[in-house]
Amino acid sequence: MVDSNYDILGLKQGATQKEIRDAFRRLILDHHSDRGGDEETVKKIIQAYEDLKVGKAYPDTDDEKLKKAKVYSGDSEEEKRRRNLILSGDVAREMKSAQEWTELLIHDDAAGSKLFGSKELGEAEFERKKTGELMIKGKIWAGHFTYDGPIHMAGSITSPYFAYAEENKTIISVKNGNFVLIDPLQNNFIIEHGAKILAENGDILAGNVTGIKEILQDPQGRVGIYVTKEHFTELRAPKGKVVIANARETVLLDADTVVVNNLINNIKVHAKHLIVFGTTMNYNCEIELTPGGSMTFHDEGSGFALSDDATIKLENGKIFKFRELKTSNMVGFGKQITYDYLDNLDKKTKRDTGFKIGFKFFRKK
Repeated sequence: MVDSNYDILGLKQGATQKEIRDAFRRLILDHHSDRGGDEETVKKIIQAYEDLKVGKAYPDTDDEKLKKAKVYSGDSEEEKRRRNLILSGDVAREMKSAQEWTELLIHDDAAGSKLFGSKELGEAEFERKKTGELMIKGKIWAGHFTYDGPIHMAGSITSPYFAYAEENKTIISVKNGNFVLIDPLQNNFIIEHGAKILAENGDILAGNVTGIKEILQDPQGRVGIYVTKEHFTELRAPKGKVVIANARETVLLDADTVVVNNLINNIKVHAKHLIVFGTTMNYNCEIELTPGGSMTFHDEGSGFALSDDATIKLENGKIFKFRELKTSNMVGFGKQITYDYLDNLDKKTKRDTGFKIGFKFFRKK
């Protein structure tokens, strides 16, 4: 026997619109995938709510769903890509609506909450509090969103990196205040696939951050030739701090201060101060320091996983390989490596050149 939409929401037949709405809000928050719930259950709850809003007591049959589908899903990569392109456009338009809604609340200095998103991918709850803080519960899939105030979020952020339209890709901007993911490691909230977060006058606090590389056929049509397109996930806080767990696979971190655990594969850091608490930095990682800045590595082991071939750049154009710092015994145990030290490192190397005989050094004249 098929459950009715009332059964799915745990309601009696003939429940009021308020009872339907309250039941939906409670269930969607309890079962959302970003809180450990099952994604299919969430979709079922959302569809039941949408049906009951228009007085429909029972969900569609499989045949009815097929007739109503915007695009027929299939197993081929081309069909999946086409479907995802359509869905990302839908979500991007919803994000635009979310921004317009929050702007009205800001204008009236009012509090409120509302769901935005798509039936297929799931909705996120946007709640503006009287303090001006915006709380987002759920996953962000696509689109641009700007908010003049702090954002706290319980959910992951991804981006349709494959989308042709830039306005469909995920960009979240905070004009004033911090962007914070709540307990990201415990809840496995991640920022991935080329999403971009900007805190113009605040900090960014998140968990694990990953980008993605896309393998494409040669644009000139040469058979058997492929090119790699990098989609950097970007976190920028030009006047503040970016504090995360691990940066992995094509990530850009740009801030006054970057605090990170590990830098794993194709990571770019632009900062005045960099603090690394983990043991790993791969050969294809690049750090650019600004004047007056410093780097601190807290690895208390051998430093073996801090690659000799990682690149250090200074704003004045000087470039070093990490091995030059490791051989100077400057890496690990919380030792601070300053911009000025690096700027003078080549001078120091030339000045200290000599011939070692016994236990004494004789400098060249």
